[in-house]
Amino acid sequence: MKAYADISELINNLEAEIQSLSHTITTLKKTPSSVNEQIILKYIDTRSTGRTKDYVRSLDIMSDRGTLFSSGDVTKLIKDGADDISTDLLDIAKKVVNIKKR
Repeated sequence: MKAYADISELINNLEAEIQSLSHTITTLKKTPSSVNEQIILKYIDTRSTGRTKDYVRSLDIMSDRGTLFSSGDVTKLIKDGADDISTDLLDIAKKVVNIKKR
């Protein structure tokens, strides 16, 4: 919980948090519009680049290099993004990365 000066500021902080959480939930409920979004959603689900790599390989999706997808490709996709990934979804994936580092 953020620090607050009075009850009205606390209420404003909590309302902002509710809006942020609602937006996150809406983003996660959307059907992926591309393969890259599907990959990012799988990473968010598993919290593992290795399991995500295995999932992508099971779909017979190749990397941009024309080779089998690797954990490094998943990491690069999260770090660099792609034109066909919603920025909101990418932001959630980056938060998951930060959660894992703690």
